[in-house]
Amino acid sequence: MSPFSSSASRTEEWRHVRLALDDGVATVTLARPAKLNALTFGAYADLRDLLAELSRERAVRALVLAGEGRGFCSGGDVDDIIGATLAMDTAELLDFNRMTGQVVRALREAPFPVVAAVHGVAAGAGAVLALAADFRVADPSARFAFLFTKVGLSGGDMGAAYLLPRVVGLGHATRLLMLGEPVRAPEAERIGLISELTEEGAADARAAALARRLADGPALAYAQTKALLTAELDMPLAASVELDAATQALLMNGEDYAEFHAAFTEKRPPKWQGR
Repeated sequence: MSPFSSSASRTEEWRHVRLALDDGVATVTLARPAKLNALTFGAYADLRDLLAELSRERAVRALVLAGEGRGFCSGGDVDDIIGATLAMDTAELLDFNRMTGQVVRALREAPFPVVAAVHGVAAGAGAVLALAADFRVADPSARFAFLFTKVGLSGGDMGAAYLLPRVVGLGHATRLLMLGEPVRAPEAERIGLISELTEEGAADARAAALARRLADGPALAYAQTKALLTAELDMPLAASVELDAATQALLMNGEDYAEFHAAFTEKRPPKWQGR
C-alpha cells in the first residue's frame, strides 16, 4: 500500500456498487439488476470515489468492472437522473456532468488495467464506462448503444467523442454517436470495440482470468504502458519517443527488470514485484 494513500481511512462499505478484493484483483459490480444496473447519482459518486481510493492505495493490480443480472449497464436512470436534472440550474448541471466525466478519467488514469466484463446491454453511460476500460471482454449477448442524441443531448458525453474514435476510428464513431443505434457483439468485435468475444455466459469468467493474469504480471510495466497509451494520444512523435525513453530508463532501474534477467539466467519464471 502506498504510504501517501490518504489522510482518511479506507471506506469500509460502498452503498451503490459492490467491491470484492482478491490478492490484487478488485471486482467492482454494478448491482441494480432489477433496473439493468441503471446508474444513479450515488452510483456515479461511488465509482468516482472508489476508483480514486483504489488508485491511491496501490494495493490493486487489476480491476474487473461487471454488471449483475441480465445486462452490464443500461445507462443513467431515467427517473433518478433525467427527471431530476430537468429541475437543476446550469451550475448544478455542470457539476453533475463533470462528476460523470471524472468517473471516465478515473478509469483511464487508474494505475492498473481495467477489464470490463460485458453481457447484455451496455447503453448510454454504460457504453462509455465499458469504452473507458482497457479491455472489453464480452459474450454474444452484448450490445452497445451510445444513446445520448436519442434524448436530445450531444453524443460526445463523458469523453465518448474523445475515446471512441481512438478505439474504432472516426467513421464508425461518427455513426455510433450520431445515430445511437445498437451495435451487437459480432459487429462490435469487427470494428474493434470488443477486445475478446467469449462463449455465451463466459464474459465474467474470462474477464476475471484476464485480470488475474494482469495482476500476476509486471504490474509497474503494465501501469506505465497504460499511462503512455493515454498520454501519447495527443503527442507528436518526437515528444512520445522522448517520454518512452525516460520511462524505460526509470523501469530499467527497477527490481522487475533485474528479476527478469535473473529468472532468464536461472531458467525459471520471473517473480514480479511490481517495483
